[in-house]
Amino acid sequence: MTGPAITQAMIDAYDEYTHLTLDRRGFMEKLTRLTGTAAAAAAIAPMLAANQARAAMVAEDDARLKGEDIAYPGGTGEMKGYLVRPADQSGKLPAVIVIHENRGLNPHIRDVARRIALEGFVALAPDYLSPLGGTPADEDKAREMFGELDPAQTVANGVATVAFLKSHELSNGNVGAVGFCWGGGTVNLLAVNAPDLKAGVAYYGAQPKDEAAVAGIKASLLLHYAGMDERINAGIDAYKAALEKAGKDFQVFVYEGAQHAFNNDTSEARYNKAAAELAWGRTIRFLKEKLG
Repeated sequence: MTGPAITQAMIDAYDEYTHLTLDRRGFMEKLTRLTGTAAAAAAIAPMLAANQARAAMVAEDDARLKGEDIAYPGGTGEMKGYLVRPADQSGKLPAVIVIHENRGLNPHIRDVARRIALEGFVALAPDYLSPLGGTPADEDKAREMFGELDPAQTVANGVATVAFLKSHELSNGNVGAVGFCWGGGTVNLLAVNAPDLKAGVAYYGAQPKDEAAVAGIKASLLLHYAGMDERINAGIDAYKAALEKAGKDFQVFVYEGAQHAFNNDTSEARYNKAAAELAWGRTIRFLKEKLG
């Protein structure tokens, strides 16, 4: 006997829980009503969530790469992060900041940084929870900590990360950024606040609300959105209008039928292989074109 199918209402309930309420008890009660039983809800919840036990696409000890945990100067204090590069690097390479979701610097984002490095970049995945002691193992605790971050400090730490990579001995000085969910919104804010950022790729990220701030963007932008992501997609038109009005270099792609977090292959219910692979190919081509 099979359990109930995962419905859009269940996915929406999970999205509301992880991005708005952070109320796990309320989420499980709603999921129980949607599935019919507590047992079914308990079975489906892990399918909606990210499972860090799922195999990485690029192993941590892949011989083609050199990776290390580092500390570097942030905007108002020390930042920690994961720096990875091709093992056979002989000259300077373009650099890419990989910005995590609202779960912090976890194994999945480290894996994404390795994927970026294999494409010929120096990749740095910062831990934006560094001011609070760093990303904890407990995913629910990590989500709660994002509400404690000082937004101005977060922006300052992003700008400092761009400066760190621009002058890094392994970098050719051209810095881009790619971010997912919370990280996608952070890429948009980084573009607004860091004139030295040359390219930004935002996956289903919240848009800047200030049209005047958008006018100051220097970076080229590639914006990926999920067709089923009503919460984030509500801001697309205004952002496009502001970017067009300011004459910015940007591209927008909406992946019809895809859910928020469609790129995260550790989330069984929301991962969309076709959309993820199409967006990833576009991302790598864009970064290579804009960063050299």
